[in-house]
Amino acid sequence: MNHRDEHDFFRRLEAELSAEFHADVVDLDKARTARASGADSSDHPAPVPAEDESGDPTARRLVDGPALAGPGYLGRLLGAKRQAIVPPWLRSTKELKTVTLWVARHYTHLAGYHALRSPVYAARLAFQSPRGAAKVVGGTMRWLIDREGEPVRAAAVRREDAIEYLTLSRQRDGRVRLRAIIAGLALLVGSITALAVYVLAPGWIHALSVSALILALGAAGRRPDAPVINRAVEVAKAPKLTSDIILRALGALGIAPINQAQSKGRDGFTFTAPITRDGPGWRAEGDLPYGVTVTDVIERRDKLASGLRRPLGCVWPEAVPDEHTGRLVLWVGDQDMSTAKKPTWPLLKSGEVDLFRPVAFGTDQRGRWVEITLMYIAAVIGAIPRMGKTFLLRLLLLIAALDSRAELHTYDLKGTGDLDPVGEKVSHRHRAGDEDSDIDYALADLREVREELRRRAKMIRSLPRDICPESKVTSELANKPKLGLHPIVIGVDECQVWFEHPKHGAEFEEICTDLVKRGPATGIVLLLATQRPDAKALPTGISANASARFCLKVMGQLENDMVLGTSSYKRGVRATMFSWKDKGIHYFVGEGADARIVSSVYVDAPTAEAIGNRARAAREAAGTLSGHALGQEPEHDERSSYDLLSDILAVVPAEEPKVWSEIVVSRLAELRPDVYSGWDPEGLAAALKPHGVPTGQVWGKTKEGKGANRRGIERARITGAIAERDGKRDAS
Repeated sequence: MNHRDEHDFFRRLEAELSAEFHADVVDLDKARTARASGADSSDHPAPVPAEDESGDPTARRLVDGPALAGPGYLGRLLGAKRQAIVPPWLRSTKELKTVTLWVARHYTHLAGYHALRSPVYAARLAFQSPRGAAKVVGGTMRWLIDREGEPVRAAAVRREDAIEYLTLSRQRDGRVRLRAIIAGLALLVGSITALAVYVLAPGWIHALSVSALILALGAAGRRPDAPVINRAVEVAKAPKLTSDIILRALGALGIAPINQAQSKGRDGFTFTAPITRDGPGWRAEGDLPYGVTVTDVIERRDKLASGLRRPLGCVWPEAVPDEHTGRLVLWVGDQDMSTAKKPTWPLLKSGEVDLFRPVAFGTDQRGRWVEITLMYIAAVIGAIPRMGKTFLLRLLLLIAALDSRAELHTYDLKGTGDLDPVGEKVSHRHRAGDEDSDIDYALADLREVREELRRRAKMIRSLPRDICPESKVTSELANKPKLGLHPIVIGVDECQVWFEHPKHGAEFEEICTDLVKRGPATGIVLLLATQRPDAKALPTGISANASARFCLKVMGQLENDMVLGTSSYKRGVRATMFSWKDKGIHYFVGEGADARIVSSVYVDAPTAEAIGNRARAAREAAGTLSGHALGQEPEHDERSSYDLLSDILAVVPAEEPKVWSEIVVSRLAELRPDVYSGWDPEGLAAALKPHGVPTGQVWGKTKEGKGANRRGIERARITGAIAERDGKRDAS
C-alpha cells in the first residue's frame, strides 16, 4: 500500500467513525464558559440534553432551538391593545348625564353657598379697607421715590465708589421725574373722573363706585392667615398611587416569590401599563412572579390595604379574565366604596321599566352604573344575615313592579314584612310568614305557575315563526294580552324554608327546578334569596342552572361556590373578602360578563313604599292590577290541595301490594276527576319522583286473565314515603 492509498484509507475510516458516533469536536474552554454563564442567568436556562433522533442516548441536542425574532411589525400591530379614544363615561348616555349632573350640582352649590355669605364677605373687606388704603398709599410712595434701588446705592456708598454712585443717582433722578409725571397725570385724570361721576352720575353709581373702591382696598389689605371667603366644598384628598407604594405593599404580603425577588434587588412585579386615573381612583396592571396568582393577593387583601395605607374598602385587586392567572389589576379608590357618595338612581322618583331591556341596579367601584336584564334569567342571592340580601331582592322586585305588564308573586318567609312595599301594593300573590297556611298557599300558587308554564310552552310552539322566531317570549308578545305571555316574576326571601320543609320540600324543589330550567324562555323569572347557601337550602339543581348570581358576604368557600358557581373561589372570585361594613356590596355574575363587584342601590322602607305606590298607580292606569293587590284571595281549587300519596292509598287497598300505573291512574281519575283526568303512567311517575317513590316493572293480570309485566308501583313504598314525610310509623 503506497502513501496515497494509506491516506485515503484513514480518511474513509474517520468518515465512517464520524457517521457511526455523530461525534463533534468540543472546545472545552468555551463549553465551561457557556455553562458558567448559563448557571448565573435565571432568565435563560442552560439547554437540556435530550435523546437524539438516531436513538443514541449519549448524543446531546439543544431542545430550545434557535432564537426567533418574534412577530413582525404587522403582527405586533395586530396584537396591540388600544386604549379607548372616547372615555367610558362619554360612551354611555346614563354616565354622561350622571357626570353632567354632578358638575351642575357642584357649581350650583358653590354659587348658592357664596351668595348667602356675600354680605359677610363684604363686611370683612370693608373692615380691612383702611389697612388696604395704607398699603396702597405706602406702596405708591415707595415706587415714586424709587425705594427699591436704595440698597444698591447704599452699597456703592459703603464701597466709596463715587462713579457707580453718581451713575445710580442720575438713574434714580430720571426714574423719579418720569414716575412723578405719571403720578401727576393719573391724579389729574382720576380727580376729573371722580368729579364727573360725582356731578353727573346718579346715586346708585356713587354707591357702586364707593363700594367697589372699599372692596378693592379691602382685598389689598387682607391678611394671608385670615381668608375672606370660606371653603364651600371639602374635596377628598387621596395620596397618588405610585410604583414604589405598590411594590412596598406587595412585599408586605408575605408571598415568598415576591419577597425573594425583592431581596435580590428585583421588583417582584412587572408593570404592563402605566398607572393611570380610572374614575375616582387609580388603576395599576402588571404581572406577578412565576407561580404567584391573583388569588394569592386577593386572599391577603387586608394586608395589601395596610401596605398601601388605604382603607380596606378602597383596595380592590382583580384578575384579568382573558389573561394568565398571574396578571393583576389593582384599583385603589379615593374613598371607601361603602361610604362613597353614589349617583342618584334614575328610577328613584320617576320612570318606568321594560323588563326585556337592561336596567341599572347598582354601581361598580368606579361609580359607573351596572345594569341587569331581569327577563330570561333565574337568580340566586346568597349572604350571611344583615348584609343587605333582602334589600337587594326587594330592589329587584321594585324594578319588576315598575313594568306594569309584570305579574309578581312575592313570598317573605322570614315574616318581617320587608317585601310588603311590593307585595301589598302590586303583587298578584303575596305571603309573609312560614305557617302551614302560608306554605299551602305558596305550594298551590307554584302548582298553578307550573301549569301556566306548560300552557305557555304550547302557546309559543303554536305561534308562527315570523311572530316568535326564537321560541321565547319577547316584549312584543308580552304586549298582547290575548296571548297571556306577560312577564311573571317570583321573589322568595329565605327560600330554605321551602326546600327544607319536611312535608312539601321535595315538591317545592321539583317545581322550582323546573321553573329555573324552563321558565326564562316562557317569561317566568324566579328570584331566590337565602342566608344559608348550602346544598339543602339551595339545591344543586337550582343553583347550577341559575343564570344570574348575587353573592354578598359569606363565610366560607362552600357557600361562595354554591352561589357563584363551582371553582369560583379558586379563580379568585371570593365574596369572603367583603368586610362587615360592606353592606349591599356583592359579586354579580350575569349579563354574559365575568364576575363584577357591585354596590346595589340603597332603597329604604319609606322610599320603597313610594316606589310601590308609583307602580300601583301605573298598573291601575293600565288595568293590570290583580289578585292580592286588589284584595282577591285565590279560590279554593281541589287541584291545588290534593295529596297524591294519600289519594293513592285511598284507591289501592292493602290487599294489592303491587299495582300497574295505568290502573292507579284510572282509579285516581274516578276519585278526583278535576285533578287526575288526563294523567298517564308517565305523568304519575313524574309526580311521584319528588317524593322518592320510583315506578318499575310489576307483575299483574289483564282482564282476560293473562299475566304480564308493566310499569307500576309498590304500595309499601307509598306508605314508607308518607311515614318518612309525616314522621308516623303507622301511616299505613
